[in-house]
Amino acid sequence: MNPILLEFPHEFKTDRLLIRMPKPGDGKAVHSAIKASIKELKPWMPFAQNDQSEEETEINIRESHVKFLKREDLRLLVFLEETGQLVCSSGLHRIDWDVPKFEIGYWADTRFSGKGYTTEAVAGITEFAFKELSAKRVEIRCDSNNSKSMAIPERLGFKLEGVLRNDDLSVEEKELRDTCVYSKVDLKD
Repeated sequence: MNPILLEFPHEFKTDRLLIRMPKPGDGKAVHSAIKASIKELKPWMPFAQNDQSEEETEINIRESHVKFLKREDLRLLVFLEETGQLVCSSGLHRIDWDVPKFEIGYWADTRFSGKGYTTEAVAGITEFAFKELSAKRVEIRCDSNNSKSMAIPERLGFKLEGVLRNDDLSVEEKELRDTCVYSKVDLKD
């Protein structure tokens, strides 16, 4: 079946969060989160290497919206349900619908760090992948030097399957980095 025909919710909730696909107009909130968090994002995220305008961020959000609808990439924005404030950006990436398997990526707005929102979001997205998308495998990959990012899959019971040595370049492309590969798999079949 062509993935574009797959029907599944475009939003869901956890205890404190509303998690949904990006929509036109979300660029302002995402741009504000990037600006507030640039110091923490710069060592890890390629998009944080260049200063983006609010318009460029909005373009990226609209492209993400289209990719979601086409089922090519499922970016998800995470909001506090109570206030509507954006707390993190996440999603299901590098999709293989034949398996099906997904990779969860995430970054947090620094102004909301340390409150467990990203961990709660990743737990909710993992459950969404298994329940709504019939995932057989969900991965989280992160730089072995990024202890904050590594703490999330470890907290959520993902298994460290291995470390890919000299797998990638640092975001500034100055040194080789190792990538930790964590996973959860559906063993029901």
